[in-house]
Amino acid sequence: MELFIQISQFVLSLSILIILHELGHMLPAKYFKTKVEKFYLFFDAGFSLFKFKKGETEYGIGWIPLGGYVKIAGMIDESMDKEQMKEPAKPWEFRSKPTWQRLIIMVGGVTVNLLLGFLIYIMILFVWGKDYVPNEAIKYGAHLSNTKFADYGFQDGDLIVEVGGSPINEFGDATSKILIDGERELKIRRENQIIPVTLNDSIVTDLLRLKVRGIFSDIRFPNVIDSVMKGSFAEFANLQRGDSVVGINGQSTPYFLDFKREIERYESEEVELQIVRNEKPETIKVQVAEDHTIGYFPKNQFLYFDYKHKDYGLMESIPTGVSEGVTTLGNYVKSLGLLFNKEGAKQIGGFGTIGGLFSPYWDWKRFWSMTALLSIILAFMNILPIPALDGGHVMFLIYEMISGKPPSDQFLTRAQIVGMSLLLALLVYANGMDIYRWISG
Repeated sequence: MELFIQISQFVLSLSILIILHELGHMLPAKYFKTKVEKFYLFFDAGFSLFKFKKGETEYGIGWIPLGGYVKIAGMIDESMDKEQMKEPAKPWEFRSKPTWQRLIIMVGGVTVNLLLGFLIYIMILFVWGKDYVPNEAIKYGAHLSNTKFADYGFQDGDLIVEVGGSPINEFGDATSKILIDGERELKIRRENQIIPVTLNDSIVTDLLRLKVRGIFSDIRFPNVIDSVMKGSFAEFANLQRGDSVVGINGQSTPYFLDFKREIERYESEEVELQIVRNEKPETIKVQVAEDHTIGYFPKNQFLYFDYKHKDYGLMESIPTGVSEGVTTLGNYVKSLGLLFNKEGAKQIGGFGTIGGLFSPYWDWKRFWSMTALLSIILAFMNILPIPALDGGHVMFLIYEMISGKPPSDQFLTRAQIVGMSLLLALLVYANGMDIYRWISG
């Protein structure tokens, strides 16, 4: 069921983006009185799942969910309609229109996707606001996401407070500055000291290879019992609300994640817990269950630091949402450099990877956040100067505007074939990586 929900969200998101992208081409085409022969969600090689005709345009849904298209008369595109191009140009065809009109038609899809991404970010802030953890509110530091990062001079309990000379305002922001912006000069807070740390470039490889959210993952908080489950081993051992569990069999576990990691070593056996009750240390024997638990709930971590929520009015959400979209676009463009890293190249994925980013339960906020991200990515990818993409058509139109004459139809046809071959190869590689990761586990 969870997989079905993820697939449903992915298909819905993709459908919204494709339809609006293709509308970005069709509407200006019709405005400039250019004939639009087909408007399709997904590709219809051989047959369509659904179609109808209204006016001069056939609307439909194809059976190959790899995108969509608008077939504009008199244009060399993915339909590869060579016969039409052999005939004399008609007034309603794309090739008969002024260059500036053809340029507007071609950038329409990218423009819609970019504006859609900004609009969604605006509405997310307006409807749901923003949740975040102020870095300065974290009292006990954070846990290393992997012991490998100790090699760089970090310790459990450290907190990154500055990167590249700029303070970290929200917990977790340091990762993008290190990975994407290439910053290597940090300052960390260790107890009451501020310590400078200089990273080397291998930090990028390790962050990608280990597939972690950052150098630090979880915020540390004391392991204080909030409630004991009825009939549990914790109840039989007389553990009580307010007890601080600070050790297992002599191994210090002052924070909840320390305890969680340590108790994973025990199963269906008795251990000695070191606790503090009413400011006095005690030792209590307790049985560990098969699932590595003893049956209590810790006090909520948010009691130990300020978890902030900010609401936005409509006018306030507009500049903030646009800024969020611009930052997302900038980070995505800069992150492409990670593909030249050996570990970064391994992260390439296809539909399985993208679909896995959606929530396994229906979460509208996450759905729209993912849709905004994909919309901005789609805008950037489509404007790349690669034949078969919008950016390829734009490149040839700019050439025509500068030189005063368009490339030959034969050249455009060959370029289209090359571009489609490159995109198909990338599609096969990306989805092949998904299959490989699924098989290999």
